[in-house]
Amino acid sequence: MKKDYYEILGVPKTATPQDIKKAYRSLALKLHPDRVPEAEKKEAEHKFKEMSEAYGVLSDPQKRQMYDQYGHAGIDQQFTSEDIFRGADFSDVFEGMDLGNIFGQIFGESDLGDILGGARGGRRSRRSQRGRDIEYEVEITLEEAYQGVHKKITIPRHEHCTKCNGSGAKPGSKSKSCSQCGGRGQVIMSSGFFRMQQTCPACGGRGETITEFCPDCHGKGAVRVTRKIDVNIPAGVDNTSRLRVSGQGEIGSAGAGDLYLYIRVLPHDTFERDGSDLYMSLPVSFVKAALGAEVSVPTLNGHVAMKIPPATQSGKVFRLKGKGMPDVHGSQAHGDQYVKVMLHVPEKLNSAQKELLEKFAAVSGEEVNSSSESITEKIKKVFK
Repeated sequence: MKKDYYEILGVPKTATPQDIKKAYRSLALKLHPDRVPEAEKKEAEHKFKEMSEAYGVLSDPQKRQMYDQYGHAGIDQQFTSEDIFRGADFSDVFEGMDLGNIFGQIFGESDLGDILGGARGGRRSRRSQRGRDIEYEVEITLEEAYQGVHKKITIPRHEHCTKCNGSGAKPGSKSKSCSQCGGRGQVIMSSGFFRMQQTCPACGGRGETITEFCPDCHGKGAVRVTRKIDVNIPAGVDNTSRLRVSGQGEIGSAGAGDLYLYIRVLPHDTFERDGSDLYMSLPVSFVKAALGAEVSVPTLNGHVAMKIPPATQSGKVFRLKGKGMPDVHGSQAHGDQYVKVMLHVPEKLNSAQKELLEKFAAVSGEEVNSSSESITEKIKKVFK
């Protein structure tokens, strides 16, 4: 059983035409396919069709009067699905709003005019279309991510064919009326309860079929070109970053799409990144770790001095505040850099060094048997 039209729009039976228009506009915003999670899209589309039918009836004084008197039976007996939308001023509802694509996603059209346009009759011109968006991956170094970088990238894309002005026909050639749509550029499409106008798939809405194809685009209306584009990548980007470059997508008859850059930060030899923080290991000699020292530590902004206190153990982690990655949103905040001290064991020792280490081992109570152990093993025992 069909729901009550007033209930669908959430308005009382005493609602004014302006109240009905306002309610429908609000629901259209809420149920836009781009504004609901993927799992809710089908339900949103169903509700959108339902509320559009309700608005088509309640916004028309004659249909509304018949519905108030006879309910759904009166409407179904007098009007086809297509007739319900005749007389409904959808364009006024969406004035100033970029909601045209919702009808394309749900009804298979690019705008409401294609749904309602068939009632006016006559040949329809080919619809203007915005170019498609492009996705592109850009690789940058960690240093570039830290500082921000200006890059020139090469993008292959399709652009509107200038030779035929996107028609796909050879300039000066003759065309003939499309046999599938009869030159109207539109065909009737049935989708369950709804019957609506749809762009003719045979002629693409031109109302004409091409007899001679354009030599540049071979009838496609677009050509593939390669463009060099300058892009600015801000400091602080990460592998989760996506940048939008407006108007640098593919070129259509109604303008260009957008270019979306997906950032890939290459692995670094010294640093590992976790969000805005950086991590690294710093080899330190036994003498410096035991006695304490000031050591030079690399950062993405040059070397800094860091004090190591006496008796520092291998694996100890020190924090360098504000030496991590900058905030991608442009604030002055930086993450931190964490330095893990790792005791460095020398691979080769001269006789004097060996003697000193053996004396140290003796003082420390370590027994060193040079005949059965390598000097490296001795040192490892001392450093444990």
